[in-house]
Amino acid sequence: MSMLKSLKLAVVAVAASCVALSASAQDLRGAGSSFVNPLFQKMFSQYTASKVDYQSIGSGGGIAQLTAKTVDFGDSDAPLNDEQTTKMGGPAAVLHIPMTSGAVVVTYNVPGVASGLKLSGKDLADIYLGKVTKWNSPEIAATNKGVNLPDLPIVVIHRSDGSGTSFIFTDYLTKVNPDWASKVGKASAPNWPAGLGGKGSEGVAGLVKQTPGAIGYVELAYAIQNKMPYGYIQNKGGKFIDPTLAATTLASNVAIPADTKVSVTNTDNPAGYPIASFTWALIYKEQDYDGRTKEKATALLKLLWWNIHEGQKFCEALNYAPLSKSAVKAAEAVLKSATYKGKAIL
Repeated sequence: MSMLKSLKLAVVAVAASCVALSASAQDLRGAGSSFVNPLFQKMFSQYTASKVDYQSIGSGGGIAQLTAKTVDFGDSDAPLNDEQTTKMGGPAAVLHIPMTSGAVVVTYNVPGVASGLKLSGKDLADIYLGKVTKWNSPEIAATNKGVNLPDLPIVVIHRSDGSGTSFIFTDYLTKVNPDWASKVGKASAPNWPAGLGGKGSEGVAGLVKQTPGAIGYVELAYAIQNKMPYGYIQNKGGKFIDPTLAATTLASNVAIPADTKVSVTNTDNPAGYPIASFTWALIYKEQDYDGRTKEKATALLKLLWWNIHEGQKFCEALNYAPLSKSAVKAAEAVLKSATYKGKAIL
């Protein structure tokens, strides 16, 4: 082989190596919420500036991996609690960026009631407390006049694993029923006073489908995709709201605090669906840690900026609610506060 040819091959090899190194420097890893996973997979398949590997392992798992700094971003359906915040360096250390909003719907298996079941928040909490135990109870009959409710025991179904969906659901019950607030409260893995547990949305859905008289809760997207009936829930204004995407977006179109850590359950919006929430991407505010490069930090911020703008066009087709205008504005401000060596990235 001639010296010239050898030199050319060496140059090609070095160039290829540099390209591979450059590409890997832009690769990003995330983990967390299973609720947002279908949307993220669609978004990341369409995003071309970086390769993104997102693992759907639940909100708690995503928080744990970000705490251990083994991923570039986590995603959670609930804001960090005090213990999680402390482990990650305190309130100023981690940023919450809303990605989309979604509804948690109440699904059921009531023979003869195919759709349109109406439930107040108080009665829903009393069902999960084990206080309302029959489908033809006076409480349920009062909000479903003309509906032939069977004399059938209610079988309560809940998540057995730690879940952002459970946090949203119990956050709502805590706001609308004082008895629930004092005995159970809001949590990702509460001490359920009644019922059977199913792992993940698929576990809850499976138990509801196979158990006459069952009631459970899943994400709107999951219920639609699996053709499961879901109820109309009474909001703060007294209206029974169909959990449409529009009603979910309206629920989150409220004043958003600077840190975006806001609960939009039991919304003040008169047309909003009351069991709704954001899901948040979580990142460290200071991106200069564990040898991270400025290029990787910039790639991460550009990805999340794209998510809250161009990426929103993928929400509705997958049964997620696009971010409201107020949420986008708040998310922009949070992303602009991220730094590398103390200087703004965007």
